[in-house]
Amino acid sequence: MAFAIEFSKLARDHLERLRKRDQRIIVDAIAVHLALQPDQPAQHRKLLEHNPLAPCELRVGDFRVFYDVDRESEKVAVVAIGQKSHNRFRIAGEEIEL
Repeated sequence: MAFAIEFSKLARDHLERLRKRDQRIIVDAIAVHLALQPDQPAQHRKLLEHNPLAPCELRVGDFRVFYDVDRESEKVAVVAIGQKSHNRFRIAGEEIEL
């Protein structure tokens, strides 16, 4: 069964700040990697411990998509999207400590 994917208002804002090409790449990756078994670790998916943003992360090149999974309602909630460069992480132009 495929999971429904929902974007928070904040995640939509983060996505809109990116180039159109990057937006398409990220949205396509979300559709491919989070529709089935989004809470299972895989090459591009990771379960996070003690992360203030969300319990799960999807890596899409230099971008990171933070999300939460509700197995009961079969929904994935995308809560934040940012870009990583070396050991620095930025969301909406602001550097974030993880």
